[in-house]
Amino acid sequence: MKPHSIGGQSAATTSPAEYDEAALRHDLAAAYRMIALMGMDDSIYTHISARLADGPDGQKRFLLNPFGLRFDEVTASTLVTIDELGNVLDDPYGAGVNAAGFTIHSAVHMARHDATCVLHTHTVAGVAISSVKEGLLPLNQWSAQFHGAIAYHDYEGIALDLDERSRIVSDLGAKNVMFLRNHGVLVCGRTIAEAVRLALNLERSCKAQIAALSMGLTPAPLSDNVAAHTAGQYASSYDEIIRSGNDPEWMAMLRLLDGKTPGYAA
Repeated sequence: MKPHSIGGQSAATTSPAEYDEAALRHDLAAAYRMIALMGMDDSIYTHISARLADGPDGQKRFLLNPFGLRFDEVTASTLVTIDELGNVLDDPYGAGVNAAGFTIHSAVHMARHDATCVLHTHTVAGVAISSVKEGLLPLNQWSAQFHGAIAYHDYEGIALDLDERSRIVSDLGAKNVMFLRNHGVLVCGRTIAEAVRLALNLERSCKAQIAALSMGLTPAPLSDNVAAHTAGQYASSYDEIIRSGNDPEWMAMLRLLDGKTPGYAA
């Protein structure tokens, strides 16, 4: 297992139980910058959260972006610590958090202790696919990885009602990808790196579906057997990354960020 480091290595492939807060902050800030760099942010809205180790008294805690900062402005030191009730425990930036972000992310973190990271976006492609009854179709290799692994949650308005948390959790179940209908997408990762990888691949899948269906030609979806086989291949690859602690794709992303937006680690 690779040691924690804020420099050349990353906590991204370390098991969630072994994450330390400094490593979590580093990788979570990197996730915000990568989503911004890929054009998947939405002004100051949407969130990527990470679960911290419980506090001394068993208090559930997680990190969220401060309200008002763009994703490309988030740094490791400005991330806000909140508890499962939405109480702000530590707020270096001093702006608090978005209530809607607390509702969605706290629901998942409290129910899914395997999810170190929860990532939610409002991209044009993701919202478009969330707005059609058919959802994501198995049209290509990218989308095949999500075969049988997507949950759907019906839109109830802006997520400010804490009662919605139980329905979000019920609809998500044990899956790691959920379309919030008419709203956007949500992914869970055992590590921050895994959540970012799923989000990027899901975004490409949505874009590819929109592009394919816009041509006016006949779609050629993969068979259930082929899609299921491909999904299993992806799952095995992701499991191996977690098992081995070796994630060259995430390290490549960090090198990209170090070159383009190095301030994220501050």
